[in-house]
Amino acid sequence: MKKTIKDLDIKDKRVLVRCDFNVPLDDNGTITDDNRITTAVPTIEYILKKGGKAVLMSHLGRPKGIPNKKLSLKPVAKKLEEILGTKVVFGDYDEVVNEEVVQLSNKDFDKILLLQNTRFRKEEKENDENFAKELSKLGDIFINDAFGTSHRAHASNVGVAKILPNAVGFLVEKEIEKIGGVLENPEKPFIAILGGAKVSDKINVIDNLLNIADKIIIGGGMAFTFVAAQGYEVGKSILEKDKIDLAKRLMKKAEDKGVDLVLPIDYKVAEEFSNDSEWKTVSFENIPSDYMGLDIGEKSIELFSNLIKNAKTVVWNGPMGVFEFDNFAEGTNKICQVLAENDIISIIGGGDSAAAVKKAGLEKSMTHISTGGGASLEFMEGKKLPGIEVIDDK
Repeated sequence: MKKTIKDLDIKDKRVLVRCDFNVPLDDNGTITDDNRITTAVPTIEYILKKGGKAVLMSHLGRPKGIPNKKLSLKPVAKKLEEILGTKVVFGDYDEVVNEEVVQLSNKDFDKILLLQNTRFRKEEKENDENFAKELSKLGDIFINDAFGTSHRAHASNVGVAKILPNAVGFLVEKEIEKIGGVLENPEKPFIAILGGAKVSDKINVIDNLLNIADKIIIGGGMAFTFVAAQGYEVGKSILEKDKIDLAKRLMKKAEDKGVDLVLPIDYKVAEEFSNDSEWKTVSFENIPSDYMGLDIGEKSIELFSNLIKNAKTVVWNGPMGVFEFDNFAEGTNKICQVLAENDIISIIGGGDSAAAVKKAGLEKSMTHISTGGGASLEFMEGKKLPGIEVIDDK
């Protein structure tokens, strides 16, 4: 068990918090989705309520160690002010930490200070010890509340945690509790739904879940490698030829462990990768050579839905088709609906699955939507996440 913010005395302390404010911006620098900001609010408000001062840090985008005004956290400071209804001081310095920022952190700055983009410094991704020491001057305590970057060992999470007394914030605590709880002791029957483009992205997840799940449903582009592994043609569908033998091994492993590996039985196929391309539904054995699969078909939707309805726990990572195209979003949308309408512990593993749930307007019907794409994947693989491992145990 990792220490949580509630285990530390934060009264009159400067609490240095690693947040995940890596929000999407439009061409005008306007935030188009503030979810990653709102999910940090409970930890920030707790710090203020307990008499502490919050010094917040995050990255945004990929500036590659070079200051870039388009990737400034200034819009985040403004949005955070709106959400909290209180002043947020922004440390608008390209070097992230300097004497002015250190002085700011020691002042009563209406309780909240947000640093500039940590990735404006190349030392951030290098987990540079000296940069971590610079950051640690801004706080008396460190809190990791950025699950989405916990699979990376950077100066602002691992480096600082090695210097200051530390714990996880409410967001990271929830991720550990929800995803970790399901992986350690799921309510049965437990079904994992895995989609997305490539088997190679999910190999280790499948491998790990074969030890835990009762059934694993495979959809999305990655399913075609399994179709090919059974000796069938996949036309122009996405295919990782070098992973066909691996798919065979995974199917054999599932059989040996008594886990049902459930694949689509039909597909919506089209001649072009376009929403406007005319489509038809064919069985998985009969994909025409000049067509590509862009979504699961109606029989597959019915099969998957019936299996999900009988589950107690479902972990879902990856869409069933090209859900960005409305004509090929039905499979993904139906999965969302079945999870929302039934009494199921539903854990959505971030990334495209989270985007699909939000697009369908069903996020409030899910038990938990992870804030970390890559981090949640690695967590489901059974890997130790550096940003969490470094935190002190209770």
